[in-house]
Amino acid sequence: MKKKWGLLLVLLVAIMADNSLYAQCSICTKTASQLGDGPASALNSAIIYLAFVPFAIVGFIGYRWWKSEKLASQE
Repeated sequence: MKKKWGLLLVLLVAIMADNSLYAQCSICTKTASQLGDGPASALNSAIIYLAFVPFAIVGFIGYRWWKSEKLASQE
């Protein structure tokens, strides 16, 4: 079980570290690019970072629900 969590953590870190992900809309990209490449990249990274938390919470709740349903169906 720990092996699965470790693999999931490595996968999530790899996704967040990937610079080819663009979380900004086209208007935000144009506005941020006027400030320079650094702020545009930082804004994109912040959007991805902030989006991770709700997905992690929903994933955890879904996993716990699935696990409890699986145990209930075995009884």
